[in-house]
Amino acid sequence: MTAIGLPDPDTLPEFYSDIPTKRAMAWIVDVIVITLISLLLTPLTLFTSIFFFPIFYFCVGYAYRVATLARGSATWGMRLMAIEIRDRTGGKLDLANAFLHTTGYAISVAVFPLQLISGVLMLATPRAQGLTDHAMGSAAINRATL
Repeated sequence: MTAIGLPDPDTLPEFYSDIPTKRAMAWIVDVIVITLISLLLTPLTLFTSIFFFPIFYFCVGYAYRVATLARGSATWGMRLMAIEIRDRTGGKLDLANAFLHTTGYAISVAVFPLQLISGVLMLATPRAQGLTDHAMGSAAINRATL
């Protein structure tokens, strides 16, 4: 796929097939990975992170999402589910877009109505885009197989 834009869901529906389910499964995998990383890093904080673990967990998760999205346009959970996030041109996310996407995700998760709207959008729109995807023009797609 060349970087001319996102695939058209009408002519190339296979790029968006099962995306909401795959995103949900990827999210579960990512929560497990972030939890494990947070627990493994806790001794390095001399166990002080126990006293502010939700904030510590958020910071670890934020860094994990930005780093994995910037490196391969997909978190480890997304890679396992064979999906990736593409920007409005169809290209992979760079560091700036990974940061913006993660920021949008964090805001959506923190504000329940936005999280609900994002979920409904993923289920109801042709490209299965969440709220952050709509704002950025990005979309999760199935990785092309060779």
